[in-house]
Amino acid sequence: MSYLMKGVKCCSPMNQMHKVTGTLFKAHILKNTLGINEQQFKISRTLSQLSSEKANSYTYVIVGAGSAGCVLANRLTEDPLSTVLLLEAGPKDTLLGSKRLMWKIHMPAALTYNLCDEKYNWYYHTTSQKHMDNRIMYWPRGRVWGGSSSLNAMVYIRGHAEDYNRWSREGAIGWDYEHCLPYFKKAQTHELGPDQYRGGNGPLYVSRGKTNHPLHHAFLEATQQAGYPFTDDMNGYQQEGFGWMDMTVHRGQRWSTASAYLRPAMSRPNLSVAEKTLVTKILFQGTKSIGVEYVKNGQRKKAFASKEVILSGGAINSPQLLMLSGIGNADDLKKLGIPVVCHLPGVGQNLQDHLEVYVQQKCTKPITLYNAQKPVNMVKIGLEWLWKFTGEGATAHLESGGFIRSEPGVPHPDIQFHFLPSQVIDHGRVASTMEAYQVHVGPMRSTSVGWLKLKSTDPNDHPIIEPNYMATERDIWEFRQCVKLTREIFAQKAFEKFRGPEILPGKHVQSDKEIDAFIRQKADSAYHPSCTCKMGQLSDSTAVVDPQTKVIGVENLRVVDASIMPSVVSGNLNAPTIMIAEKAADIIKGLPSLQEKNVPVYKPKTLETQR
Repeated sequence: MSYLMKGVKCCSPMNQMHKVTGTLFKAHILKNTLGINEQQFKISRTLSQLSSEKANSYTYVIVGAGSAGCVLANRLTEDPLSTVLLLEAGPKDTLLGSKRLMWKIHMPAALTYNLCDEKYNWYYHTTSQKHMDNRIMYWPRGRVWGGSSSLNAMVYIRGHAEDYNRWSREGAIGWDYEHCLPYFKKAQTHELGPDQYRGGNGPLYVSRGKTNHPLHHAFLEATQQAGYPFTDDMNGYQQEGFGWMDMTVHRGQRWSTASAYLRPAMSRPNLSVAEKTLVTKILFQGTKSIGVEYVKNGQRKKAFASKEVILSGGAINSPQLLMLSGIGNADDLKKLGIPVVCHLPGVGQNLQDHLEVYVQQKCTKPITLYNAQKPVNMVKIGLEWLWKFTGEGATAHLESGGFIRSEPGVPHPDIQFHFLPSQVIDHGRVASTMEAYQVHVGPMRSTSVGWLKLKSTDPNDHPIIEPNYMATERDIWEFRQCVKLTREIFAQKAFEKFRGPEILPGKHVQSDKEIDAFIRQKADSAYHPSCTCKMGQLSDSTAVVDPQTKVIGVENLRVVDASIMPSVVSGNLNAPTIMIAEKAADIIKGLPSLQEKNVPVYKPKTLETQR
């Protein structure tokens, strides 16, 4: 009975209700607890992400440790409160901290090794050039600390004052000669000391050609016999004429921007540098740039910038990265399925470069660099350089050259010459075959303009590069002049005791038609791609950055490299690129621009004659 009563008691409606209520209460508590835990987990994950972002957050993130990027890394970390992350796709330019172990980069005479080595080189190629017998042209670009300043021929040429005044007229207000000259000087320590044009206290050491080689002296004498002036500083008062070249060579070593700017800043605690790091995308919140995505050791990572992301990848990589990140021509981006952040049709357009051709003459005396290129002699030269940074290995041998006007009426030089007491074949990828000397000669302000576009959304794919060489009659005529005027110089008395038969173009090439065919077959890039992220006014639909180097239409993003030139300068591009970065660093810091007014610049007495 009692048993039954207990049973009845257990099963009573009141007890049943208590049991159900208890179960519901426990479930409610459990649900709340789980909810709190889930919320805590979300908060914890968010805090972890924020902490990770903070750990990977810098004041500035600079993409590319090349000619401009190294300058910016140095100048922006002069402020101890600014932190900088510098990302470079290529390797360091030293091995175990030694320049000697990376002699292919640092020995000036070894420069052609880098032009053929994919380890330090993007190794680009153009599309088939329809105005040049459908040739595909080779474009080496630096992919290493120092960028192309670690691969180039170390020629230090600024261009003409009127190039910068033209920039100002083209919309780059504040980039005229009087606002650019002070930054050329700020960058430079010239071995001849400072003057109105040269700097004496900058990180970039510049030396003057001083060889006693008889062929260099014969060349300069021949140019004067042909009626051209001698200029004692083609980067100073008078570009026009022929003389000794300035070179970024210091104590027998290549003086790249990695040596001049990056290494001296490496000890600063506010500078972080990563090599072998490919930036794949700029990160945005709306139209505000907040950082970059990159790949290192096969892992995808992010870095954040509290102030700005600065692209210094050069005239190919910077527009490529902008397009990969959704900034460019909206129609092109949509075709590739890239979400458009900002329609900026000028990205990748306005591509300009210098073409050049070699005019080569056989030498009747064994005094060229032909013997130096024989294996036994190369070992001797290499050992001397490794021991004391002297001898034939301590120069790039491009020690004389000049600038002339192609015809009467041209206001300042539009043809450039580099003289070399040697024979170069296929960018130096093929060994010299005889005693010979040559000039590299080409027009400085060609009218043909090209473009580059993405091939795919894969950052590892090289973009489509279309320089559109020799597309105008003016360019064809200027190259004819280059050949004719060079032949005239080589025919002067100063070369009599050295002059053998002409190798290139060759005596069979005489008529305009034959010269044009020779140019189509043999002209090659002088490695000066530029202008693909053109600087200009907001009213210019083809401009990509404004005169403050800010990318138009977005926030916290700049481009600082040769791509922002509105038009190519009359000369080599390394010195102007370094100047651009020096000037941009002051702009970024909010400092007023340096300025030097009324600095005299040579003008020909008359434009009625060509010389």
